[in-house]
Amino acid sequence: MPKLMEKNIKVYRGPKGIVYVMDEYCKGCEICIEFCPTKVLVLAEKFNAKGYHPPELVFLDKCSGCDLCGMYCPEFAIWGEKIKGGKKDDEDEESKS
Repeated sequence: MPKLMEKNIKVYRGPKGIVYVMDEYCKGCEICIEFCPTKVLVLAEKFNAKGYHPPELVFLDKCSGCDLCGMYCPEFAIWGEKIKGGKKDDEDEESKS
């Protein structure tokens, strides 16, 4: 994953995974919520600038970082990463080189 260029990205970090959410890209379709295998995503109570409820992560300890939310999001507003041994997958690869 490249360094984050957007400033308005929410980062939810749990022990097994990280979820990134760009509220302003979200159109509130709930696909990420529907396909989350660990059921850790819900719609936020607040609205984004377009009037949609973006997702937010609850139960951080249950998120696996599988990235199904990102794979199914039609707006690329959310994505996840697995954490292995306290480091993101790409951090492990960088330390090997």
